[in-house]
This record gives sequence, C-alpha cells and structure tokens, in this order.
Amino acid sequence: MKTAEYTKNVRAKSTDELKDELAALRREQFNLRMQAAIGQQGKSHLINQARKKIARVKTIMNQQAKVKASGRTS
Repeated sequence: MKTAEYTKNVRAKSTDELKDELAALRREQFNLRMQAAIGQQGKSHLINQARKKIARVKTIMNQQAKVKASGRTS
C-alpha cells in the first residue's frame, strides 16, 4: 500500500481503531526485531517500515487530539 493511501485510510479511523492499529504495529515491530536478533529475518527493511507506520499513526492521533481539544470539527 502506498504511503498516501495508507495515511488516508488511517485518518479515516476513530481513536479506538487507531489505538488498535498502533498496538498491532508495535507487535509487528517487536516480532521483526526478534526475527532479526536470532538471524531469521531476510527483509531488514520491514523494521524501518514498521517504525515509520508507527510514527504516522502517532502523528495522526496527536493531530486528532489537538483538533478535539480546540473544539474544531475540521
């Protein structure tokens, strides 16, 4: 999935769905780190992709929290 498409899909999710997404991404990141530690991982770029997805989700969560706190709907 392209980055812009992924971001668009994430922005459409509710706060609870974002929390679930973040938990799933952190689990994925942990599993990838463990695979790398024991030498099973052949695709080392997946760790960086997971880190970036986590950062995107956290950024969107913070943006939504700021909008909610300011009382705007946009």
